[in-house]
Amino acid sequence: MRIYLCDDEQKIRDEIIAVVAEVLPKADVKQFSGGSSLLEQMNQELCDILLLDIDMPKLSGMEVAARLTELPKKPLLVFVTNHDELVYESFRYHPFGFVRKQFLGKELGKVLKECVAELEQGRKHFNFRAEGKEVCLLLSEIFFFESESNYLKVYTESREYRFRSTITAVENSLEKDGFIRVHKGFLVNQCAIRLFGTEAVELTNGSSLPVGKTYAEEARQQFMRYLRS
Repeated sequence: MRIYLCDDEQKIRDEIIAVVAEVLPKADVKQFSGGSSLLEQMNQELCDILLLDIDMPKLSGMEVAARLTELPKKPLLVFVTNHDELVYESFRYHPFGFVRKQFLGKELGKVLKECVAELEQGRKHFNFRAEGKEVCLLLSEIFFFESESNYLKVYTESREYRFRSTITAVENSLEKDGFIRVHKGFLVNQCAIRLFGTEAVELTNGSSLPVGKTYAEEARQQFMRYLRS
């Protein structure tokens, strides 16, 4: 497991490294004092977990987080900060967690364990038969499902598949795995949602899907629970 941490204070970096070493002793940890060097490294080698300070000179943590959407695979983002008031503003970047520096020893270990559980969850598979072949996809690869009569289309970054099933059946099988029914014809991976609007959701791959009135309120509440978790 690869973990990057970025904070302009060496003292905080040392404290974070100590917690990581205790909770995840086998993790490969790299530290950065600024956003520019971090982004340069991430363009060369991605990480699984990113521990990111918000208040940094030159490039702020928010600005770095905005650049993460340009990467082929976004890490689990955990903001580490003294500014509690920025937690709601940070939601737009879909952080996995939010750790306060004054409670670093108490909160970081718990969040790291949750990150590990999430990464293991991301290794779960969805299996189906398409075009006479057995297909096995990681749940983290799937952007959304689209209903087409008695068939479903499933969309990944590189291609789409078509197989025989119903959207309700797949929704029931993935109800605990972070997939949100936003419309009678669409089931979306909550991790792939960039913006949740009143009439449509925008995904990280550029797709825009309609939000049905029947599903809007529950879907929005489910997405907000995901952002706050």
